Amino acid sequence: MMRNTIFITLFLAVGALFNVNAKSVKKEGKPNVIFILTDDQQFDLLGCNGNKILKTPQFDKMAAEGVRFTNAHVTSAICTPSRVSILLSQFERKHGVNFNSGTSVAPEAWEESYPVVMKNNGYYTGYIGKNHSPIGEGGYQSGLMDKSFDYWYGGHGHLSFYPKKRHEIFKGAKHDTQVEILEEGVTDFLNSNEYRLDGAFHFLESRPEDQPFCLSICFNLPHGASTGTMKQLATDSIIYRELYRNIPIPVEPNYIAKKDIVSPKLPAGLLRAEDRQQGYDYVDNIADNKERTIRQMQAMTGIDGLLGKLRAGLKEQGLDKNTIIIYTSDHGLFMGQQGLGGKALCYEQCTHVPMIIYNPTTSRKARGRVVEELVQTIDIAPTILQYGGVEIPKSYQGKNISGLVDASSEKVREYLFTENLWSTQFGNPRCESVQNKEWKYIRYYKNENLSAGVKIAAAKELGINVNTMLYSVHDPDIALYRSFIDGPLHGEQAVYEELYNLKNDPQEMQNLISKSENKEVLESLKSQWKILIKEARGTDKPKVLRYTADSMLEQYGVVKHE
Repeated sequence: MMRNTIFITLFLAVGALFNVNAKSVKKEGKPNVIFILTDDQQFDLLGCNGNKILKTPQFDKMAAEGVRFTNAHVTSAICTPSRVSILLSQFERKHGVNFNSGTSVAPEAWEESYPVVMKNNGYYTGYIGKNHSPIGEGGYQSGLMDKSFDYWYGGHGHLSFYPKKRHEIFKGAKHDTQVEILEEGVTDFLNSNEYRLDGAFHFLESRPEDQPFCLSICFNLPHGASTGTMKQLATDSIIYRELYRNIPIPVEPNYIAKKDIVSPKLPAGLLRAEDRQQGYDYVDNIADNKERTIRQMQAMTGIDGLLGKLRAGLKEQGLDKNTIIIYTSDHGLFMGQQGLGGKALCYEQCTHVPMIIYNPTTSRKARGRVVEELVQTIDIAPTILQYGGVEIPKSYQGKNISGLVDASSEKVREYLFTENLWSTQFGNPRCESVQNKEWKYIRYYKNENLSAGVKIAAAKELGINVNTMLYSVHDPDIALYRSFIDGPLHGEQAVYEELYNLKNDPQEMQNLISKSENKEVLESLKSQWKILIKEARGTDKPKVLRYTADSMLEQYGVVKHE
C-alpha cells in the first residue's frame, strides 16, 4: 500500500512537472524575431568592428552576447535592389527591380517575401521606418506593402533626418528626429495594448500577447540623404549637436581628395566620376568629408540608443529570452577612399556590411563568437523562416545560416557573387564579382549611358525640372535594363577586369589581374563566375510589373520623384 502511494505521488509529481513544462512551452511557443536594417553603413562604422572613436555600446553588447559576422556581404550595393533582395531572398538578376529597371515587385512575388510568409504562418507582423522597395501596381502608391503588415509605421522613399516634414504618417510623433520617431513606433508596437501612437496603422486593435511577432525596423541612417539634412537644432538630442565634435577625426589612410587624384581607380571611360550624383560631393575635400563622418557617427550612436531601449523594453515585458534580433545594413559606402564617393560598385567598401545575430535560445557556449564564414543579406529571410518553423519557399536563393549562429554547421558557401546593374547617367559601370575568403575577381562592361552633365545642360536650357530629367524612368528603359541582366549570359564580354588578394590587400589597392603567377586562381574564379551568374539569374521570368513615368501618368495622371 505504501509502495503504491509513493508511486502515485511520484506519478502525479512528474505529471505536474510535465504540465508546467508544457504550459511554459505553450506560453513561449515560437520565438519572436526583430530585424534591424541600417542604410549606407560601412562595415567599420561600429565599435565592435574596430572603430575606436564611435560609441556603440549596445551593438557591442549584443555582439558579445550573440554572433558577429565579419564576412557578410550584400548582393547589390544600392538601396532598392538590396532591400528587395533581403525581402525576397533573391539576387537582383532574378527579382528584376532597381531604380533604373522600370519595374515594381509583382503581388505574386511579394506573397513569398519573408514578412508575408511569416504572417501567413501565424506571426503578428510590423514594419517601422524606411521602405525603398516598390511593391505592386503603382509601386510606392499601391498600398499593398502597407496593408500586408498587422502594424505599419513606415514611409516610402527617403525619410530625411526630420521625417515629419516629409511623411504624413509621422506627423503625430512627439519628436522631430528620425531615430527618436522610429523609437516611438517601436514603443507603440511592443505596448500596443496600452500605448496608441497617432499616425501608426494598427490593422488589429492590439498585438495579441499569445502570438509570436516578426518586426522589421528599417532606418534611413546613416545615409547621406538623411545626415545631410541634420541641422543641430536646439530641440535635437545632444548626441546630434555635440557628440564627436571636439575630438580629432582621423583621415582614412587611403583617402584622396578630388584635387589630388592623379590616376583614377578605374579608367575614366568606365567610371565617369564627373557624372557622379551631386550628393556625394562632400568627399571631394577633407573638411566636408569629416563633417559628414561626424554626422554618420552621431546617427549610429542614436540608433545604438534605440537598440538599448528596445532590449530593455523586451526584458520589461518578459520577451527578452524568446526574441531573436538580426541586424545588418543594406550596403556600405565610399567616403573618399582611393578618390571614390558613393556606392554601386563591387568593392569591399560597398558590399561588406556589419551583421550581428542574437539568439537567446541557443546555448551560452554558442554565443559571443565571431564567425568568418561567407554570408550574404539574402540569407536573412530563410534564416528568419527557419527560426519561425516555417517552410522556406523554393524561390529563395539565400542560405539558412542559423547553423552558423548555434555552431551546428561550419559554412554555407565557398564563393559569393555580387553585382551592380544600376548603370545610368551618373557614371557607374555594370560589374560583377566572385570571391572566396582570400581572392576576389571583378569584371566590368562597356559604359555607354548618356552623361548626367548632358541631361542637366539640356534641362536647364529648356526649363525642364532637373530631377525629372535625371530620375524619370520610361518604358524603353525597361528593355535597356533587361539587356544589362541578360547581356553577360548571352556572351557580352568584359572590357576591364580586376583581381585582388583580400587576405593581403583588404582595401583592394593592388590589381593583380596581369600577374602571371595568379593565372590558376583567376581561371578558377572565372569558372565560378560562369556558374554563379547563371544561378543568380535563375530560370524563371522576373515577377515584376511595369512601373515607369509612363505607367504612372496612365494610372494616376501624376509622376512622383523621391
